[in-house]
Amino acid sequence: MALASPPIASVRQTHGEATTTLQATGITKRFPGVLANDRVDFDLRQSEIHGLLGENGAGKTTLMNILYGLYQPDEGTIFLGGQPTQITSPHDAIAQGIGMVHQHFMLVPPLTVTENIILGQESLQPATRVLGRLSALDRRGAAARIRELSHQYGLDVDPDAYIKDLPVGAQQRVEIVKALYRRAEILILDEPTAVLTPQEADELFVIMQSLVRQGKSIIFITHKLREMFAVTDRISVMRGGKMVGTTTPKQATSEMLAEMMVGRKVILQIDKAPAHPGAVILRVDNLQAQDDRHAMTVHDASFEVREGEILGIAGVQGNGQRELVEALTGLRHVVAGKVELLSQDITHATPRAITELGVGHVPEDRHKHGLVLTFPVRDNLVLCTYYESPFARGLVINAAAIENEAQKLVKEFDIRTPSTDTLAGSLSGGNQQKVIVARELDRPVKLLIANQPTRGLDVGSIEFIHRRIVEARDRRTAVLLVSAELDEIMTLSDRIAVMYKGRILDTLAASDATREQLGLLMAGVKGGAHV
Repeated sequence: MALASPPIASVRQTHGEATTTLQATGITKRFPGVLANDRVDFDLRQSEIHGLLGENGAGKTTLMNILYGLYQPDEGTIFLGGQPTQITSPHDAIAQGIGMVHQHFMLVPPLTVTENIILGQESLQPATRVLGRLSALDRRGAAARIRELSHQYGLDVDPDAYIKDLPVGAQQRVEIVKALYRRAEILILDEPTAVLTPQEADELFVIMQSLVRQGKSIIFITHKLREMFAVTDRISVMRGGKMVGTTTPKQATSEMLAEMMVGRKVILQIDKAPAHPGAVILRVDNLQAQDDRHAMTVHDASFEVREGEILGIAGVQGNGQRELVEALTGLRHVVAGKVELLSQDITHATPRAITELGVGHVPEDRHKHGLVLTFPVRDNLVLCTYYESPFARGLVINAAAIENEAQKLVKEFDIRTPSTDTLAGSLSGGNQQKVIVARELDRPVKLLIANQPTRGLDVGSIEFIHRRIVEARDRRTAVLLVSAELDEIMTLSDRIAVMYKGRILDTLAASDATREQLGLLMAGVKGGAHV
C-alpha cells in the first residue's frame, strides 16, 4: 500500500500541552466470548484532532460507542472537563456536548437540510411540537442558525437544499452542522473520508482545522495512514482490545504505525515490476446494466483488460461499480452491450460457465457472494471445483482430496483457523477474505475480477492480498481491480479507468495519473468541465 504525501499543505502541529476535555480510564467492555475493550485509557485535549487507528476488531468502535452512550462500560470511568460522568445514551452524549458523525450518514433524503438538522430537536424550537407543524418563523430561525454555523466554520451548507440533491461531500457537511447545531464541543468522526473524493477529503480536513481553531475537539477514526499524518495532532493505536500506545505525526512513521496495529513489521510498498501486457483477455463493449430497482446504473461502459496487466477502476462508491462487476460475472442481467472473454461471447453466460472458462471473482460482499458461512473452511476452499476431479468421482465426493487441498491452501495463504473443519462464519474478516483469494487464485484463472478486495481489512491482510494480486499479474493473469480506495488503485494498477455515474470517463496510465487528476474525474470533471 503506497502512501502518498499528505494532500493538504498546512499539516497540523501540536502546540504544547492543552486542557484535557475528555478522558476515559480503565474502560473494559465484555461481550459473550469477547473482551472488546481491556482496561483502555484514552484522552482528548482541548482544540486538538486525536487520531485513532487499529485493525478490525481492535476495539475502536466499541470505545467510541461507549463515549457516545450506545454501550455502557463494564468497568472504567469517563471524565468530561475533569469531572466523572455517566453517558447513558446518545441523547445524553449530545446533552453533554458530544456529537458523532457516523460513516453511514443518518439523513432523510426527501427532507431539506434544515428539516434534517432539527429532526428530533423540535422541542428546541419555540411553540413547536412535531416537525410537520413547524411554523414558517421556526423554520426561518433554524435556517438562519444553520447559515450562521455554516459561515462560521466554513461548511458551505444551504439550509433550503434537499438532501437527495446534494453530493456526498455536502451531505457529510450537513452531518457536521447537525452536531454543531446541537452544541457539540467534541466531535467523533468515524471513517469520514470513506466515500469522499480526494478533493472532498481535502475540504473536510480544512473544515476540521477550522473547527479546532475555534475551540472544538475532534476524535478522528480512519484506516488511512496518510490521513493521520495530514491532519492529526496525536495518534493512538489499539490492538486486540488494548491501547498499544500514543504518538505524534512528527515522531511516527507509516511503518511504525502499521507495526503497532498488527504486531509485526508490515511492508507498505509492494514491489511491482513494470507490466508487459499481452493479448486482450476481457473486452467490454457498450455495456448497460440496471440496479435492483431497475434504474440504469451502467451506461455504455467499454474497456479492455490484457493478460499480464492490472486495470484499476476508480470511483466513489455507488457509481455503478457493483452492477458492472455483477454483470461481468453472471450475477446480474446485461441489458445491452457485449462481454467477451478470449473472443468468446459470455454476455449472458451463467456464473458457473464463466467460472469454468477461467474467471476468478473476489466479490465486494464476501458474506453474500463469496462464502457459505455455515460451511467449514475446507468446503469453502473448493466451492468452484468440488464437483471436478480429484475432489469428486461422479456423484461421490472425495473427502480426503478436499482435506489435502484445504491443508495446502491454509498453509500457503496463511489462513488463521483452528482447523479446516472450522465454520467460515467464525473466522475474522481478514481470514475470510484469504479463504476467497486462496480459492480463486489456486485455480489457473485467465482473468481475476477483484471488487473491493481489501475493504475492512487491517494493514497486514491488505499487504498479503496486494502481494497475491501482483503475483497473479506476473503469472500473466489479467486483473480487473475495482476499489473505492484511491491509494489501492494507484499502488496496484498499470492502467486506471475512472467510473462516474455508470460511465467510464477516462482511462490513464497509472504512471502518469495524479491524485488530483483522478479526484476530479471521480467528481465528474473532465477537461475542466463537469460532465
